[in-house]
Amino acid sequence: MKLKKYFLSVISAAILFFAGCKTAEERVVVLEKEDVKRVAVLVGEGFHDGEAYMPMGFLANRGIKVTVIGPERGEVKAYNSDFTIKIEKAVSEVSVDDFDALILPGGHAPSVLRDIDEVVAFARDFFKSGKPTAAICHGPQVLITAGVMEGKSCTAVGSVEDELVAAGANFLDQSVVVDGNLITSRVPRDLNDFSRAIFDAL
Repeated sequence: MKLKKYFLSVISAAILFFAGCKTAEERVVVLEKEDVKRVAVLVGEGFHDGEAYMPMGFLANRGIKVTVIGPERGEVKAYNSDFTIKIEKAVSEVSVDDFDALILPGGHAPSVLRDIDEVVAFARDFFKSGKPTAAICHGPQVLITAGVMEGKSCTAVGSVEDELVAAGANFLDQSVVVDGNLITSRVPRDLNDFSRAIFDAL
C-alpha cells in the first residue's frame, strides 16, 4: 500500500511538473491566442496514465481546452495504476470539426480501440483532415488500422516497430518525430518532447 501511494504521488508530481514548466515565450503565445484551441484525447479501458494525463496537463496549463473522448461515456481505468479518467464525449457525439488536434495515448487501450470501427473511422478522418494527430507508445496502432501510416516517418514503442514497417512507415528511434501533421513519440520518458511538439503544432 505504501508503495502504491508513493507511485501515485510520483505520477502526480510529474504531471504538475510537466504542466507547470512553461517558458516566458510560451506564456506570451498563450496570451496572444485569440481563439482557444481544442484538443481531443482518445482513450479506452487500459490506457497509460502518464501518456494521457501529462500532455493534458501540459496543454491545459497553456490555455488549451482538452476533452477526453472514447468509445462511450464513463470512467475507464489505467492499466498501470489505480488512476481513472472520465470520458466526457463518445466518439459518436463529436466530429473532426470540434477539435484542432487529436492525441492517442498508449497502454493496452489502443489494441482494443483499433477493433472499434467508429473509433478507427474517426482517427482516419481526423488524420486526413490535416490537423495535428499525435500518438505515443502503442497509440500508433490505431493509425495503422486506419490505414494512414504508409510513407510516414514515425516512432513508437519498440514492440510496434515491425507493425509500422509492415504498414509502409519509416520507423525512427527518436524521442519525437514530426512528419507533416503526424506527431509520434516512443515511451513515457519522451512525454515532455511529445507535449511540446503538440503545443507547437497548434
